Amino acid sequence: MATPLADRLRPQTLDDVVGQRHLLGPGKPLRRIIESGEVPNLIFYGPPGVGKTTLASYIARQAKRRFCRLNGTVASTSDIRDLAASLDTLEGMRGILLYLDEIQYFNKKQQQTLLEFMEDGRITLIASTTENPYFCVYHALLSRSTVFEFKAVEPEEIQRAVERAFRLWAQERGEAVRLEEGVARQISLACGGDVRKALNAVELCCLSADRTEAGRAVTCTLASGLTQRSAMRYDREGDEHYDILSAFQKSMRGSDPNAALHYLARLLEAGDLPSACRRLLVCACEDVGLAWPQIIPIVKASVDTALQVGLPEARLPLADAVLLVCGAPKSNSAHLAIDAALEDLRRGRSGPVPRQLQNKHFDGADQEKKGQFYHYPHDYPDHWVRQQYLPDAIRDAVYYHPAENKNEQAFQAYWDAVKRRAAGAGSDKPAQK
Repeated sequence: MATPLADRLRPQTLDDVVGQRHLLGPGKPLRRIIESGEVPNLIFYGPPGVGKTTLASYIARQAKRRFCRLNGTVASTSDIRDLAASLDTLEGMRGILLYLDEIQYFNKKQQQTLLEFMEDGRITLIASTTENPYFCVYHALLSRSTVFEFKAVEPEEIQRAVERAFRLWAQERGEAVRLEEGVARQISLACGGDVRKALNAVELCCLSADRTEAGRAVTCTLASGLTQRSAMRYDREGDEHYDILSAFQKSMRGSDPNAALHYLARLLEAGDLPSACRRLLVCACEDVGLAWPQIIPIVKASVDTALQVGLPEARLPLADAVLLVCGAPKSNSAHLAIDAALEDLRRGRSGPVPRQLQNKHFDGADQEKKGQFYHYPHDYPDHWVRQQYLPDAIRDAVYYHPAENKNEQAFQAYWDAVKRRAAGAGSDKPAQK
């Protein structure tokens, strides 16, 4: 079986590694650790195709220890037991360097099994994961390791690897490869920061390019066809999913229509229509809110339409709604008010419902003062009467503070006027019928 081009091109030195200059540049912490020759327990965290496995393989080649590799998607507890048994053999007497790929698929018990051997140094662990290790790695194992975050590789860095890959392929096959201007740049932009994906695209381009007298002719059209949809990185259960949703809502909250449409497009291109709809509804209520409350049924109608027609047509009502939310005035007064009320409740600030608001139609024998004493607001001028609604313990609590927008200020002015009139006329007098 032929080894993929991405594996044949793995770097031989730290300077050959594409990207991750924040970790591997001169004087950077991880580079110094590797060059010291003393390998501690490490966890590499980041998206796929950015060099985690490449770097672990490089470290293994430099280490004077037996190297073992397991993948969390297929490895079992018996594999760990077999690994532990080999520690007592001549081959394992100097310790084992274990590279555990996709550690997030190891359950807690499997991760705990490694702890004993990590404690005495017989197993040095280098683990990689595409998910946040602080959520998926057992805390005791995490506390014995150093976490390094890998980032998506910049297109300029990837382009160097792409050009090197084309040269290697031509050298191995003894066949010239002619690139149309812009091909390498196009591939580097279309891979979404994933070096492996870019190198796989190079191999596909070489294999499918037309043969000419001058060699294989790789055109921009061919490269585009083989890399379409590759620029988007998305995982419905991973960090990228929540990052895009967060950016989507924050862009609408910040009234940036271009950014909001960009993140909407990423959600729709991934087919995640439900998440886009949910965030739109949340943003209409949380971030526009009482500044323009009429937007809530409008956005709801747009969402209903999108869910009814499905993709690709759903993009139209959703784009309408996104632009409407971006252009609308903003107020988070309702959001702040309900959160303040919840905070009081969680701190135990509550109490019995005032008697005049209780659903009682008779008094018990233990009730000294008979009667419910509820004032029906519609019996009073302006349909309002002053009475206590909050429990005694928090009778003076204020949760809602009107924001500085036309709607809320108009409502506030209306009720200020009502209360002034009631104070002047005596609010305990029912209206004449």
